[in-house]
Amino acid sequence: MEGAVPVARRRLARPLEAPVPCLTYGLLLAIVSFAIGYALVVSNAEFWALALTCGFVFVAPMIAMGLYQAGRSIERGEKPTLGEMLYVRDAVRGDLAYLGLFLLMIYLLWGRIAQIVYGLSTYQLHRTVDDFVTFALTTSDGNTMLVTGTLAGGLIAFLTYCGVVVAAPMLLDRHTGVFTAIATSVRAVAENFWPMLIWAAILGVLTLASAATGFIALIVVFPWLGLASWRAYRDLVPGPLPA
Repeated sequence: MEGAVPVARRRLARPLEAPVPCLTYGLLLAIVSFAIGYALVVSNAEFWALALTCGFVFVAPMIAMGLYQAGRSIERGEKPTLGEMLYVRDAVRGDLAYLGLFLLMIYLLWGRIAQIVYGLSTYQLHRTVDDFVTFALTTSDGNTMLVTGTLAGGLIAFLTYCGVVVAAPMLLDRHTGVFTAIATSVRAVAENFWPMLIWAAILGVLTLASAATGFIALIVVFPWLGLASWRAYRDLVPGPLPA
């Protein structure tokens, strides 16, 4: 791609390098995620709570922008602050806005697909959490809904992942166009397919497992995944140290 960076000049971005801002970032995300999920559940919109939680992976690359900034600062030998992570100045540009809009559209599309899968699986409207869980886990139609939704969501998520896993941090790091960044991301996944497939599975499993803890695990898991994603980008698309 652009030539290797001398290993001696590279630093591994780890949450322990800046525990307070990174964990605080994760805590804020966990609070917001829990609040949204709780509001949906108490409103008997448990289907949307499940669908939007599964679709979280579509918007996670943009939410992790502050962690990419932290990884960039750590790599430069600086200590990131919470302020610069919450407001990433270099992320305020047109190409990143286009990428964010694209991911939002995918997120909304997934919500519609999940609604269609649910509607085709039952003629009933399950108005409580217990009714919905009972339907999903104990009936053949509910099992079919889960399998179909998982396959459809997994396919959409992986295709999105291929175009974004490198593109999101690359657009923050370099002044390149969104189409160039997406093409670079797809090429990186194609050239490293099996490792990137395993990394996609890790991202999905840890994100959904965090949701199963009431989003509490996001406090630690999301900063780790965000900084690891930055590191993966720097290894896949080597170049000069970020300015």
